[in-house]
Amino acid sequence: MKKTILSLIFLVSLFTQTLHAQGKRIPASAGREEYIEVEKNVKLHVTDLGNGQPIVLIHGWPLSDAMYEYQYQYFAQKGFRVIGISLRGFGKSDKPFGKYDFDVFSDDIKVVLEKLKIKDAVLGGFSMGGAVVLHYITKYNSVHISKLALFAAAAPSWIKREGSPHGVAPADAAALIKATTTNRQDLIAGFGADFPAQGTSISKNVEKWLENINLEASPFAITQSITALRDLDLRPELSKINIPVAIFQGTKDKLIPFAFAEELNKGIKNSYIVRFENSGHALFFEEMDKFNTELEKFARSK
Repeated sequence: MKKTILSLIFLVSLFTQTLHAQGKRIPASAGREEYIEVEKNVKLHVTDLGNGQPIVLIHGWPLSDAMYEYQYQYFAQKGFRVIGISLRGFGKSDKPFGKYDFDVFSDDIKVVLEKLKIKDAVLGGFSMGGAVVLHYITKYNSVHISKLALFAAAAPSWIKREGSPHGVAPADAAALIKATTTNRQDLIAGFGADFPAQGTSISKNVEKWLENINLEASPFAITQSITALRDLDLRPELSKINIPVAIFQGTKDKLIPFAFAEELNKGIKNSYIVRFENSGHALFFEEMDKFNTELEKFARSK
């Protein structure tokens, strides 16, 4: 009996010591949330790495924040806090039924920046994301943001309009929108041929990686958002931008003509163009080193 009691006391003591040791565990994470609620029942996926001046990145259509894989670690190691936001409907973010337009995207970004207490950030956007960040800056008068970077932006007008002859023909835009509802998989697979400057400038593995990211998007969201892009004309808004702007553009881009960058540069005071001579639309990967160093230089500039 005495041995049994001693054994029980030993086991209780061991269990207590184990619990005490577990309670002292130092958390390995920095305590940052991977999912941020922007409205009831809607959370956005956020990649949030590093410490220092914030750089906030918005993806293109129909990608997600995963497209910036080769920017995240670079900037975290260079002393920045780099944050990628997947817009609602894309990537790992929630995909509710409802509106998917540029007011909604801008409102969501503002909530994320407020909840993360971001100040004086560099805000960057790629392709459709370029139109998103331009809309955010003009709608909210650059709140939380001190500099803007546009990467092959589908702006100021994605489609051809009077006085803006360089965009997609309205009939072609209509065909693309229809394809999102009838042949989405083949449409996304076809992007691989048009993304790079040359057929061999990105590998098949990278092409597949981007395709897989695209396929994560909600079919409903990609239709609604590209329709909203068709209807968006940011030309009257450009003169309202009063922060420094860097415009990154591939000279061999088959999806966004270089003339878009020139039109943005003409309309935005205090802006400049960074030419990517060996890139098509995938400048963030095709000339990765230049992309990262030029963005770093812009972020550090006074």
